[in-house]
Amino acid sequence: MPQPPVTAQPADQPVHRLVPSPAGRIHLVEQGSGPLVLLVHGFPESWYSWRHQLPALAAAGFRAVAIDVRGYGRSSRPDAVEAYRMLDLVADNVAVVEALGESSAVIVGHDWGSNIASHSALLRPDVFRAVGLLSVPYTPPGGPRPSEVFAGMSDPAGPFAGQEFYVSYFQRPGRAEAEIEPDVRGWLAGLYAALSADTMPGPEAPDPHLVAPGGTMRDRFPAGGRLPSWLSEEDLDVYAGEFERTGLTGALNRYRNMDRDWADLAAYQGAPITQPSLFLGGGLDASTTWLSEAIEAYPVTLPGLSGSHILDGCGHWLQQERPEETNRLLTEWLTGLPA
Repeated sequence: MPQPPVTAQPADQPVHRLVPSPAGRIHLVEQGSGPLVLLVHGFPESWYSWRHQLPALAAAGFRAVAIDVRGYGRSSRPDAVEAYRMLDLVADNVAVVEALGESSAVIVGHDWGSNIASHSALLRPDVFRAVGLLSVPYTPPGGPRPSEVFAGMSDPAGPFAGQEFYVSYFQRPGRAEAEIEPDVRGWLAGLYAALSADTMPGPEAPDPHLVAPGGTMRDRFPAGGRLPSWLSEEDLDVYAGEFERTGLTGALNRYRNMDRDWADLAAYQGAPITQPSLFLGGGLDASTTWLSEAIEAYPVTLPGLSGSHILDGCGHWLQQERPEETNRLLTEWLTGLPA
């Protein structure tokens, strides 16, 4: 049955909603009224990663909406691995815009959400009029097949000398789940700490993005169990509670579709995103340093770029590590966009 569009709420009233989508349903949290800004989280997070941005964007005159990506939280979790390909996630975002009674939106994403946001803008420029990317730079579709790239990285003669890159580690169904799900809270705390500026391992420590032969990711998380300054015990309870309820398979299935995405998006090889865009990265984030060439290519790949900012001394979780700075840069950019 068709669903009536829902209307925006006053800035001081965050509202949880379920709206229909190709996944079945998408859970979202909405605050404010004005031009729609869709916020898309990464792994392993939820709508809650935007808790600092929702009130700030609402106060600045925007209708801020943070979703649970399919597979997370209260959104639907299809069983099939292939249900988490990029084309389906873009379709979910379009469905959210339509369910909210809007015809267009600005889309902003972090981590995997950055990738989802960029491809939403690339594939549906009629819906997404501008795109903000946090942590993970835009790289156009194309290049070698991802599975071949990751296999080469794990080669004994490759750059990681026989260690396995975490993306490859996540791609085998059930493998990462067996590591994470016996102690979801502890694993999340370790990962958040490993990629945060104030708790990440030193430059001489083994890289937490790599897995030793026969080992696990947890082996390289910081010892001691200290939480990063941005993450309270109560915040960790929110994240852990959701994943303890849902499991990790839906979230991890995003990594298991990279070859499908490569094939699905072949027609867009090398394609730029021409809408107005913004990039924010952490100076200590491996996503920023490893993909520095992608940032250097922005004059070609993001010709509508109006700002590229590296936050010195910031790790991967920048909208939570540096909420005030992130909010300022986002609102300045949003306010300056064409109506």
